[in-house]
Amino acid sequence: MSMKLSTRQVDGVTIVDCSGRITLGEGSVLMRDTVRDLLAKGHKKIILNLGDVNYIDSSGIGELVSAFTTTKNQGGELKLLNLTKKVHDLLQITKLYTVFDVKDDEAAAVKAFK
Repeated sequence: MSMKLSTRQVDGVTIVDCSGRITLGEGSVLMRDTVRDLLAKGHKKIILNLGDVNYIDSSGIGELVSAFTTTKNQGGELKLLNLTKKVHDLLQITKLYTVFDVKDDEAAAVKAFK
């Protein structure tokens, strides 16, 4: 199953709804291009909604870190939303859970930018 991304705006925050697998190749490239495109258009407040992501491999993790770093370097903020248990555990194991600002509630995530 390939990855699908759709973006929407809520109160000036761009929410990227991700579904599928973030893996080496298509999934991670799609995410990278989407985040870079948003930043190029001046969207600096980004939430990655990972509620429908059922699998992330090591390159997918690398892509999340890269998206986070790229956004931060351009003066933006990136938050993660609705982690599945599998993804949550993976971020805990890799000690990245503390790096990302992770939210479980979309309204709270949007408010966190203000």
